[in-house]
Amino acid sequence: MSLYDFSINRLDGTALNLGDFAGQTVLLVNVASKCGLTPQYTGLEELQKTYGDKGFTVLGVPCNQFLGQEPGTAEEIQEFCSTTYGVTFPLTEKVDVNGEDRHPLYGELSAIVDDADGEIYSGDIRWNFEKFLIGSNGDVIRRYNPRIEPNDPQLIADITAALA
Repeated sequence: MSLYDFSINRLDGTALNLGDFAGQTVLLVNVASKCGLTPQYTGLEELQKTYGDKGFTVLGVPCNQFLGQEPGTAEEIQEFCSTTYGVTFPLTEKVDVNGEDRHPLYGELSAIVDDADGEIYSGDIRWNFEKFLIGSNGDVIRRYNPRIEPNDPQLIADITAALA
């Protein structure tokens, strides 16, 4: 199944057909404002600035399932991201990424194997800032552990290879 087969609402509540990203490389990341990994927003925005005009985008998906670390309203999330980290990449509505109420997109993504950090893992999303690199055809290229920083050499190499 392709990423482009799914839809999700934007942070402002309007519909976002992920098919609109066809032909682009997307780094899909579940995000949170009050997490120890929240400073990754800086690196994610740097990726957006560096590769955004080359057919790439970061797509942030707020989630409050991990210790309530994304408690804000849509307006509060947008304000935090734009004023604290200067985020320009798109953000979706807040969704569940695990459990019976998980968004269907994450039902599909949870089956993707992660081996970027030397561990083989598939299953539930482990924490905020788990990343999925999706190629221009909508297929997942790789899943990254939440601890993998946006400036990780392997992630950068994978992005540049996907854009080539």
